[in-house]
Amino acid sequence: MLTISTTDIPGLLVIDLPVHGDNRGWFKENWQRQKLLAAGLPDLGPVQNNISFNASVGTTRGIHAEPWDKYVSVATGRIFGAWVDLRAGESFGTVATVELGPEKAVFVPRGVGNSFQTLEPDTAYTYLVNDHWSADAQSRYTFLNLADPTAAIAWPIPLEDAELSDKDRAHPMLADVTPMQPAPILVLGAGGQLGRALVARAEAAGIPVEAHGRDTWDMTDPTSWPREHFRGLRAVVNASAMTAVDAAETPEGRAEAWAVNATAVAELARRCADAGVPLAHVSTDYVFDGTLPVGQEHPVDHPLAPLGVYGQSKAAGETAVRTVPRHWIVRTSWVIGEGKNFVATMASLAERGVDPAVVADQHGRLTFADDLADALLHLVTTDAPTGTYHMTNSGDVVTWHDVARWVFEDTGHDASRISPVTTAEYTAGKAGIAPRPANSALVLGPLEATGFEVPDQRDRLREHLAR
Repeated sequence: MLTISTTDIPGLLVIDLPVHGDNRGWFKENWQRQKLLAAGLPDLGPVQNNISFNASVGTTRGIHAEPWDKYVSVATGRIFGAWVDLRAGESFGTVATVELGPEKAVFVPRGVGNSFQTLEPDTAYTYLVNDHWSADAQSRYTFLNLADPTAAIAWPIPLEDAELSDKDRAHPMLADVTPMQPAPILVLGAGGQLGRALVARAEAAGIPVEAHGRDTWDMTDPTSWPREHFRGLRAVVNASAMTAVDAAETPEGRAEAWAVNATAVAELARRCADAGVPLAHVSTDYVFDGTLPVGQEHPVDHPLAPLGVYGQSKAAGETAVRTVPRHWIVRTSWVIGEGKNFVATMASLAERGVDPAVVADQHGRLTFADDLADALLHLVTTDAPTGTYHMTNSGDVVTWHDVARWVFEDTGHDASRISPVTTAEYTAGKAGIAPRPANSALVLGPLEATGFEVPDQRDRLREHLAR
């Protein structure tokens, strides 16, 4: 029976493989993706298969930590396998050893040092990896000396009697090893409200990021993207979008909206799928027509029915993202961060003595960029189930008029200065105004079910204005 067991090293898994033998020899399914996934193995997505043939007993290789995952097994013979965690973190330096024959395999996560010693002659050691070897990739290895006294690996054959390469003998001791950092998350749209929050929250949490804004990553021209291959990334978080809702209704804006929100996303999804890299993508309430009665909220599987070009292009982008095996689509609404936004505008009007008229028949909740960034990072770093989620802050469903009153109150101004108007009254006589959903309320339950606690919008607004 195929079973998987854990070790002292987080993520290092031992797989017991059924081996069927008779008078002719034996047979095993060395790699059977469907069965291994069902048993709990991460989806490796191998792209290269390597075999190391070792003629002599005592041949010893390692300790090499590589910037990819690998699936180690033995075709013939037996080995003593030793693994040392060389990743940054609490488990750095932890050791696990397992004797491998044809009946066992080991899943070795990125950054865990791998080594073995042959126990029988003519041993064939084989491994699948989920990135292609290159000279550049080898420069990102982390090495440890086989004789390191801290790891204190109990080699069956003393190293002085074993076959080692001069290169392996020269590897550093654990005290001199620089731990391998986690693979970076690629953040696109890093110059926007959400993108800036993503980078800041990731860095505060010690999560490596590779961040690109419009100046370094032109979404409309995939041929110019500075990163052609995505292998080696932890995930991609796409916070880039053409969000000028009214401009999207013009001929030039329509072309840009489709180029950024749909065509570029399709190419992004293709590259993520090819590389086996997860994709988290930010979408919007504008994919709905907002005709749900007030008091009801859109579930994640509500039918898409966008009213304008912006929503249509974002709906098309969602369709492309769903082609990636590991993906998270996160719809949001009414985003508030650092920079130009509704809350900043209302605070400015209050301070300048302007008495605004604000729409009172569009319903939804605020979403603060820091909290949306935390939700995206939560999904990516906890391996939450693939699928579609909604993220706004929690609390009562309100109108823009309600939010404006809160801003005036929290900044010490008279909220009665704000006049409520309908959308029709507000847009009367104005050209080029895109249709807005009247109801933007989103069901938050699926996100909360992953363990993410959604902060209250009223509390977060007070904190935001206080800053």
